[in-house]
Amino acid sequence: MKFVFFDIECACVYKNVAKMCAFGYVVTDEHFNLLAREEILLNPRGKFHLTGRRGGEGLVLPYEYEDFKKYPLFSAEYPHIKALLEDEESVVCGHATINDVNYLNLETKRYKLPSFRFRFYDTQFFYMNTEKDFARQYGLQAMAEELGVEFTPHRAVDDAYATMRVCEVLCKRENTDILGLAEKYGVRAGRVAGYKIRPLTSVGLREYLEEREAAHEAHMKAHDEFYRYVNKHMHKRKSGGSLEGKIFCFSRDIEDDIPVSRKLVEAIFASGGQYTSHPTECNVYIARGEGGVRCRNAITAGAAFIPLETIEAALEG
Repeated sequence: MKFVFFDIECACVYKNVAKMCAFGYVVTDEHFNLLAREEILLNPRGKFHLTGRRGGEGLVLPYEYEDFKKYPLFSAEYPHIKALLEDEESVVCGHATINDVNYLNLETKRYKLPSFRFRFYDTQFFYMNTEKDFARQYGLQAMAEELGVEFTPHRAVDDAYATMRVCEVLCKRENTDILGLAEKYGVRAGRVAGYKIRPLTSVGLREYLEEREAAHEAHMKAHDEFYRYVNKHMHKRKSGGSLEGKIFCFSRDIEDDIPVSRKLVEAIFASGGQYTSHPTECNVYIARGEGGVRCRNAITAGAAFIPLETIEAALEG
């Protein structure tokens, strides 16, 4: 059995276009002994347009962009790449692999080539399972630094090699190999066929999604209960009280904590204050600790900030 680790760089990526300029890969045996290492440079047949996630200045690839005009098109290297990834004796792996598989999909469509057909694993997904953390997308560079792997980021073959080394460290840490990692954490490989991509999944991911859905449902239930109470009692607030003219807003977690939020609102209304769900419309914002984005928005709009902790004693009284 062999393991193929690969990475792709693109000159530009849009919703339905990914113009590949580099395909890097390494091949190892089951003990991570290096058997092959190659970087296939491609003419993207288009300009380089590398932007960040929000459209700002993006990454800089460690290549001379003008040189790419002399390299072959993707269609010329397609048979080589296809044979490599579809080798039945190989296990394919990458980092955030589904992105690279999507790039392959888009390029095969652009050049009107048959779809790739292979199964794949993902070091990022393996790491998320070992850390039991599915809320964060771990970058290759961050993982490599944490696991002691050095490399030059965004050179396709170096990224592929770093992906292999990261996987090797993970396997040694877990005292197993890639297939053992998949079995240990109940990981089902991703798959591409007929231009359709099936993402990876695992026991841990399914549990995380179920817990997140349950938390969302609990939040919505508490949200509805809180605002029914606010709407029902807003008109009963005292006129001319000590909080007349004060408009309050709470952090989401306080709103969801019904015993606390109802007691707060009851006290506010009893003293003539008002409540709003919009932090930029309040002049007093209450949150636990230092607050979050809503808190910063409220303060930026001119609201005073009161940590819940400072009024807990008064609530108890």
